[in-house]
Amino acid sequence: MKQTFQSSLRQTFQSMGTFQSWSLFSVAMFLVSLPVLIQAPLVRTWPWLSLIATGGWLLGSYGLLQQERTQIWGDLIFGFALAWFSGSIYWGWFRAEPLLHVPMEAIGLPVAIWALLHSRLRIGSLFFLGSLIGSTVTDIYFFLVDLMPTWRVLIQTDQTEAMALLPQALEHTQTPLGKFWAMVLIVGLCVLSIRPLLSTEAWSGQKEQLCWWVFSGSVLGTLLVDSLFLLVATQF
Repeated sequence: MKQTFQSSLRQTFQSMGTFQSWSLFSVAMFLVSLPVLIQAPLVRTWPWLSLIATGGWLLGSYGLLQQERTQIWGDLIFGFALAWFSGSIYWGWFRAEPLLHVPMEAIGLPVAIWALLHSRLRIGSLFFLGSLIGSTVTDIYFFLVDLMPTWRVLIQTDQTEAMALLPQALEHTQTPLGKFWAMVLIVGLCVLSIRPLLSTEAWSGQKEQLCWWVFSGSVLGTLLVDSLFLLVATQF
C-alpha cells in the first residue's frame, strides 16, 4: 500500500510539471521584463553600452552551455541575448519610428529559425520567438487604437513631459473599441501561450519539452509587462 501511495504521489507531481520546467517558465517571464527595467533607461544615455552588453550575455551563455547541468540555462540566455541585441539597436537609434519596431526586433529571427530547423538551442530560440510574438501583438494593438502617432510624440519629448501626456494618450485604450481589441488580443496571447502545455508530454519533464515552457513564459511575460505598464500609466 505504501508503494501504491508513493507511486500515486509521484504521478501527481509529474502531472503538475517538474521543478525545472516551472523554473524555466518563471525565469523566462522575468527575462522578458529586463529590457523594460534595465535596457530601456540604459539605451537612452548609453546605447553603445547596451549593444556591447550583448557580448556579455553571449559569453555567459557560452559558459553555461559547456556544462551539462547548466546547458538549459545557457540555451535560455542565448535567446535572451538575441532579444537584447535587437532591442539595443531599435531603442538606441530607431525608437522614434514605431513602424520599425517589429522589423528591428526581428533581427535575430533568422538565427532562431536556423537553430530550430537544426534542432539546436531550441529553448533560447523559442524564448526569442515568444517575446517577439508578444511585442508584435502589442504593436498591432497600438495600430488598431491609433496610438502610433502618440508613440512618436512621447519618444521625442523629455521624460517629465511624456509622463504628463501619457494619460491623455491612453484614453484611446478606454474606448469601447480599445477595450474590445484588448480583450481579443489578450485572449489570443493566452491561448497561444497555454496551447503548447496542453499535451501530456509537456508535463512529463522530458528535456525536449522544456522549450515549450520557456515559450509560454515569454509570451505571458510580455502580456504581464504590458498590463502592468498600462495599469501604472492610468494612475497618473
